Amino acid sequence: MMKTHMISAALIFAASVFANAAEPVKTTKPASPEFEKMKALVGTWKGKTDMGDGPVEMTMRYRLIAAGSVIEERCMEGTPNEMVTMYYDNKDGKLALTHYCMMGNRPAMNVKSSDAKSITFDFDAECCTIDPKTESHMHGMTVRFDDPDTITTSCKAIMDGKEMPEHETVLKREK
Repeated sequence: MMKTHMISAALIFAASVFANAAEPVKTTKPASPEFEKMKALVGTWKGKTDMGDGPVEMTMRYRLIAAGSVIEERCMEGTPNEMVTMYYDNKDGKLALTHYCMMGNRPAMNVKSSDAKSITFDFDAECCTIDPKTESHMHGMTVRFDDPDTITTSCKAIMDGKEMPEHETVLKREK
């Protein structure tokens, strides 16, 4: 009897979710200016990057999810090195990110600075379980908005406790 009630409740809940799925997105709070700027990236971007073994083609896909409160970035989608980064406003209303890295870790970062042309993120030591002195990881990142169809990204990596040179990647919007 209890099992029947639980199944019925689950079905009613699922039906209400599906019935409301076509409703327009409702945002619960205003987004930071940096989050609003990042929303312009929604779409597919292509370019070449060098991750140490020479230039390779790279595709970045951005999409808005979670009722417009999160931007998902997929890098090298469909490859063994696929990575995902989630951009969101933290509890203080500031843009932050969590990067799910091919190195098997999950660095978090907060906006360090921003202006009309760029947003720079830096490692969030309070949030991360990564020890920057011993664990290789992505430690910082900048997105530069060159024009509506061109961005330049650069990542700061820490490898074996040493900061590596940053490499810029120019990406063009696919139309």
